[in-house]
Amino acid sequence: MDPLPADGPAVLTWTAVAATRPVEVVEVVLAEFDRVARELYPAWLPDARGIDSPAGAGAAAARFVAVHAARARRQSAPFLADLAERSLRSRPPVVGRFGPEVRCAGLARVLAASFARRDAALLVAVPAGLSGPAQQALAAAGRWLADRGNLGVWFAGEPLDGVDWLDELPFCPPGAAVPSPAPAPTSAVAYPPLAGRPHPRSTAEGLLESRLATCDWSGGRSWNEPHAFGPLINPVRLDLVWRRERCVVEIDGPGHRDEVQFASDRERDVLLQLDGYAVLRFTNEQVLHHVDRVLAQIHRFLDTRRIMSPRGNNDV
Repeated sequence: MDPLPADGPAVLTWTAVAATRPVEVVEVVLAEFDRVARELYPAWLPDARGIDSPAGAGAAAARFVAVHAARARRQSAPFLADLAERSLRSRPPVVGRFGPEVRCAGLARVLAASFARRDAALLVAVPAGLSGPAQQALAAAGRWLADRGNLGVWFAGEPLDGVDWLDELPFCPPGAAVPSPAPAPTSAVAYPPLAGRPHPRSTAEGLLESRLATCDWSGGRSWNEPHAFGPLINPVRLDLVWRRERCVVEIDGPGHRDEVQFASDRERDVLLQLDGYAVLRFTNEQVLHHVDRVLAQIHRFLDTRRIMSPRGNNDV
């Protein structure tokens, strides 16, 4: 599902928390949605690109742009203006300022717009050991989120045996590998990266981009772009790519040390090499602790490619 098909919804994932009241589940999810929306700003408000600080007229300008966007999208203008200003100020929502219905509908549309999608969906990982009341609360909260936010809400993982009104569908992707051990549960909503920018939750990607932005040799780069090998092979997402120089840079977190993921990475590298790309892999730790060395290696490789192929030269 990453990259998403052209007609698919924006998909966010969340490991459910144990709660016995639907309202508790809803509040956790909406708080996470709000955090994600602030991290993705200004992807959902394109006309506000360049407004990156509340200083001066920044906050007022962001609110103005948000009000006009809300009118065009038939959204709540006060809610969107408040979200735009809080995104600039990195502030959580004020309790009670907007009701849960307004927040749910507004955030669902914002998250879909961030990925240039018409709709959004929440994939809920159901942990083991939920009690009957907790299962009922989770299912009821999912139904409320779906109704109020026009969200797709999907449950995966452990069966909800305590709920008798949900349709169940066995599913296994064709040719799926044996799954690796699941990571430790977290209540934070996760989301795929946006094409064209580092992932907001990746400190390593953010640091590398901040340094690349100061380098006069780094023009032509793009972050988190999809790459299709052919009609019969699933596309992949490239962490960082220089298309003209056919250079891919991958930044690997701890999950890439897993045996299954490691094998998948090698297969992907071979496919990229067959397409004419070189793949430079660095770990998060290398980027975070030795970023100058990483930059020097990327620079050296790009210079070599540009000398060998003059058409690969890029203007900054």
